[in-house]
Amino acid sequence: MPLDEELTAWLRLTLIPGLYGDRLRRLLSAFGRPQAVFSASATALSRHVPDAVAAAIKRGIDDEAINAVAGWLQDPANQVVTLADPNYPQQLLQVPDPPPLLYVKGSLDLLRRPALAIVGSRNATAQGEANAEAFARILSDSGLTIVSGLALGVDAAAHRGALAGSGSSIAVLGTGADIIYPARNRALAHDLAERGVLVSEFALGTRPIAANFPRRNRLISGLALGCLVVEAAAESGSLITARLANEQGREVFAIPGSIHSPLAKGCHALIKQGAKLVESAHDVLEELRWPAHARSEPAPRNSPIDAHTRRLLDALGEDPCERDTLAARSGLSAAEISVLLTQLELDGTVATLPGGSIQRIHR
Repeated sequence: MPLDEELTAWLRLTLIPGLYGDRLRRLLSAFGRPQAVFSASATALSRHVPDAVAAAIKRGIDDEAINAVAGWLQDPANQVVTLADPNYPQQLLQVPDPPPLLYVKGSLDLLRRPALAIVGSRNATAQGEANAEAFARILSDSGLTIVSGLALGVDAAAHRGALAGSGSSIAVLGTGADIIYPARNRALAHDLAERGVLVSEFALGTRPIAANFPRRNRLISGLALGCLVVEAAAESGSLITARLANEQGREVFAIPGSIHSPLAKGCHALIKQGAKLVESAHDVLEELRWPAHARSEPAPRNSPIDAHTRRLLDALGEDPCERDTLAARSGLSAAEISVLLTQLELDGTVATLPGGSIQRIHR
């Protein structure tokens, strides 16, 4: 089925090399709809954009990219929403440089619902992932849609937690909507397309280019009422999302961690800068003045723990610990520690970190 004239004009305009951001806004402000931009003379266009861009507009683009979008839209789950479309998310109109087009796969309605962004390290600890998943599930149960970026680590855990709750999740991509990155998250992306939504401002076929990801972060924060950083190193990209959220007037939340963990330094820095320190999903809901109308946080496990296991957990504490240190603290033999750790790891109570140290996990 051929595309309508207005959508075709929007697509052609956004695919012009060098035409983006302020340049595109100046043209739309001057000429109105995209069709009028293409009808303008090169001289008129050059009053608002560089001559090279004006010339590119007059040359136009070939039909291959347009035909690709038409083919993609044959799937009823796929949509393209323009700035002029009444279905365009209103909250994105409040952010600087709102994308002229959104490629949407899944439930478009989710983009207009109250949401919270959850972001953090791609190389998250087991505890960090557990926190992201648990917070996301409770917030999802409370009626908030969870927004994240489909990255490994915290992002993926947040999406999983949201889908496990009674709500859903939005994945904002740094690629075209027809490309899933990282490939390891393809199954998760399929679930999100079925039960949530994938959204991208980038043209179909756009590969994972490093510069795209900081740019997509403004949409993660822009779609949300606030941004929760679960775990982040001092130079983490998730701090960009938090900064953008703050600049956009959104709430910023951070979960504190161990003073010895490099992945806590980013969250601690945010807290020093004024982010709200949160220790539970209910802390987030209270700050947002959002009713927690669904199930409460899960109660801790009450399964009986034998004396040796209790001694080992007491020796482990809350920070990562080496096996030799565990032996010295607990008085247990290496063989006993090995058996107990295997049982605890299968139960999800502890995790082995890169390098072999052990850390307790709270869910």
